[in-house]
Amino acid sequence: MNNRPNYETLRDETKFSWHVGATVSALLEVTGIPIKEFNLNSDVGIELYRKGRPMLREMFGEDVNTVGLSTPPVSYGHINCLGAELIFPDGGEVNHTKPFHTLEEGVESLKEKIDLDFATAGMTPFYLDYRKKMSEAFGEPCGFWFGSEGPITTAYTLRGNDVFYDPYDNPELFKEFLRLLTDSIVQFFHFKEKLDGRPPVNPDGGGMCDDISAMFSPEMWPEFVLPLFDRYYCGITTGTRSAHIEDLRPNHLPYLEEMGLVNFDPSVSPRINPKIIRDRCRVPFGWRISDFPYRAMDCQDLSDFVFQAVADGASYVFTHAAAAMCNPETVKKVHAFIAAAKESARMLDEGASREEIGECVSAEGKKKFWDHWPE
Repeated sequence: MNNRPNYETLRDETKFSWHVGATVSALLEVTGIPIKEFNLNSDVGIELYRKGRPMLREMFGEDVNTVGLSTPPVSYGHINCLGAELIFPDGGEVNHTKPFHTLEEGVESLKEKIDLDFATAGMTPFYLDYRKKMSEAFGEPCGFWFGSEGPITTAYTLRGNDVFYDPYDNPELFKEFLRLLTDSIVQFFHFKEKLDGRPPVNPDGGGMCDDISAMFSPEMWPEFVLPLFDRYYCGITTGTRSAHIEDLRPNHLPYLEEMGLVNFDPSVSPRINPKIIRDRCRVPFGWRISDFPYRAMDCQDLSDFVFQAVADGASYVFTHAAAAMCNPETVKKVHAFIAAAKESARMLDEGASREEIGECVSAEGKKKFWDHWPE
């Protein structure tokens, strides 16, 4: 890639930051609106945001960012355009069918859809209309969360568990399938950028979410993963590269530099921790506390979580208020997280070392993090 990051200095030059936001699931929780109705009815979407955002603001306060106005979070928009049917269960997240029963069928179908008009395919027209109505109702831009995933995850959504046999049964055809699929993802990205009046290839930077790539062993990455990631990034941006990949193993981490990343979000990754990431690669990274550990943690645990993450090299820490967190006890824990994040930022701004921030971790916290904390 051109303009490869200078990993000798990049992490030191990356200013520490923190973020606390809220999710659509929190809006659904506080309003009691059924998820299926929200997914399929723009009037319900308008009601959800109109009622829910003030309720979350009152509950969590000003330091928790509001939920950005958007169409329902459907990560399978791209594959829906390719022929996967979207399934909207009562009380559950969106699912989808797997349209390609053989690798050959997938390759032929993708070849036929090289010039697919995404604006008219699948449920795109429905969600474009949904977005228009939301934007008009609130007088502000509305995000188009009719999304796509990275190449390996997309292959999994289309092929199911067969995607783990394809590299062994027919490696060359699998590579062709991945190349065609990556090009289709890039075209879908261009379509969405044009919707918002942006250039199809972003000059500033681009990101990718590809959790299933973690299920390919580190030994497989040079042949089956890295070439597709590079093809994807070259297709969407001439600027910086970032990635969200959950559940990587330590031996995956050196490849993050080969990808040319300036930001890595490991999110929920039980096999690694900030110390491991810091020691195995030089890419700036974040460390997240998701919603489910909150149940087993107290305010001191949340403070220790932040201080230890910063001490061990995290460039940013973040959390998002989800449905299970919408109660007074957990709100206090969120504010403990915020207080520790603010204190970390203040200390670093005033010249403190990360080792000094580590001294803010309680004695019990030093025993817990990272080997014995709730997951």
